[in-house]
Amino acid sequence: VLDAIRGNESLKNTYPLLSRHLFISLNKNGGDVEVQMPMNIFHNHLQSSLSEYKTIPSVSEIKNVFNTTDFVTDVQEMGEGNGKKIVFRMNKNRFLKDILEDILNNSKGHRNNSSIRLPSFDEKIVVEYSSPNIAKPFHMGHLRSTIIGNFISNLHEHLGGKVVRINYLGDWGTQFGLLQVGLNMSNYTDEMIKQNPIQLLYQAYVTANQAAQNDSTLGAKAREIFQSLEEGSFADIKKWENYRNYTVDELQRIYKRLGVTFDEYEWESMYSTVQIRSVLDQLEEKGILKLEEDGRKVVNLNNNRRATLVKSDGTTLYLTRDIAAALHRYGRHGFDRLLYVCGEWSERSFQSADGHYETDGSALGGEDEACQVWQDPGDEHSERQCCVSEGYTRIDLKSVSDTTSDILGVSAVIINDLKQKRQRDYEFDWNKALQLQGDTGTKLQYTHCRLYSLEQNCGAQLPTECDPSVLQETEAVLLVIEVARFDEVLNKSHEELEACVLVSYLFRLCNLTNQAFKVLRDQRSRSTHRIPETSIVSLLQKSPSTRHEHSRFETSQ
Repeated sequence: VLDAIRGNESLKNTYPLLSRHLFISLNKNGGDVEVQMPMNIFHNHLQSSLSEYKTIPSVSEIKNVFNTTDFVTDVQEMGEGNGKKIVFRMNKNRFLKDILEDILNNSKGHRNNSSIRLPSFDEKIVVEYSSPNIAKPFHMGHLRSTIIGNFISNLHEHLGGKVVRINYLGDWGTQFGLLQVGLNMSNYTDEMIKQNPIQLLYQAYVTANQAAQNDSTLGAKAREIFQSLEEGSFADIKKWENYRNYTVDELQRIYKRLGVTFDEYEWESMYSTVQIRSVLDQLEEKGILKLEEDGRKVVNLNNNRRATLVKSDGTTLYLTRDIAAALHRYGRHGFDRLLYVCGEWSERSFQSADGHYETDGSALGGEDEACQVWQDPGDEHSERQCCVSEGYTRIDLKSVSDTTSDILGVSAVIINDLKQKRQRDYEFDWNKALQLQGDTGTKLQYTHCRLYSLEQNCGAQLPTECDPSVLQETEAVLLVIEVARFDEVLNKSHEELEACVLVSYLFRLCNLTNQAFKVLRDQRSRSTHRIPETSIVSLLQKSPSTRHEHSRFETSQ
């Protein structure tokens, strides 16, 4: 449509802007496919893109442009005032043929010839996510950061961007001096910590923290230990490094279950006072870092606030190390953007820094229950002794393997989180996460399993060309229209950095797929030549995810 209107003008940069406002539907009266757009938005974008000497064409002029084409059959102006819109009525058969054949020829599952393209294909981003502390349980806030950060990374990679995934683990600060005090009190052997690092390190920290409430000398000892760590003179530094390595090994088992990977692991301790001395020196030389009477070193911010970068005892803060880490990463990667995916608890630190950061909010119930989310989603799923029931299919969940049960449980937890807006708090509930009715991860896996089973057992071969004349059922056309929206959905999800945009789309796609199953399955049994539904659902399998070799469920996010 845009190509025909612009003539020799170039509107390429307008495509992604206009695509946000497109609405594709099926005209119920004539059964034609319609593309609608608010008239004022259509005019504004055309006006900003056309040359000064070229005026915006009227609806009748636009209609005349398509008299010699077989793609747009009619152009209408509908509504009044601010509700006025321009409606392009498309040739349904041409639409179905173009969409399906375009997708069929693209292994990534979206359209080769789509005009909806993102301007960030060559963008390089660094994404920091997950970032747990080595001495505390992996709680729900870390799980949210992990899941959302992995999605953002996957999305950018899928769209052609270059992504560096960083896990920035907390192993620094006065609290780790307290942890060392707890380890000295607990008498844990190195082998004991190696077998269960996160739990034992956390217990040691709790032991010291409780004891310090009644003994002030323990707090002083903790500060002394951390200062020696900062100065690089701590005697047991090798043992400390071992604790960190044990923790990473255990975390990687968690990440593997979630389908999460990282390109780099970083530690706060990489940016201790000794390591970042050059950064502090630069700030002082430029007059940015100033010495206070109490011995602190601070910077003045634009909003008449001050932020401390060095405490009076010479030790650094999280913000200090964050600044040094950002500079270090830019020196290594030369990124276009650095995204931090973290909880609301980090916002104060980010507000102190001069820049914009993406954060997600997470206040998700008690830590004790939240810690179990990543540990036993499969067990929790199996224990619920229920079955999936839809149409003629019943699956006894007690009969499935532990692997399948684990995939279903993890999928349920992941989708339960990704369907929320990332900056909206919610209370985690096992019943809601693992429910079998409604929009859940189990529903997505169930629909995928039906499609996979049909593809494997129908005996039909996917054609190389589409004959749209056999795709006349409303359910089939609605399904293709939804498939055609995929690029628009990816565009919006990328712009907003919101996984819920894509997840909501997948739920709609599942609903339309299951509606098509109910209607089109009977057509398949009546004629051995009528197999359009097989073509459609097989196309839905075109995705970059990897199928588990022992089941028909997918773990990819």
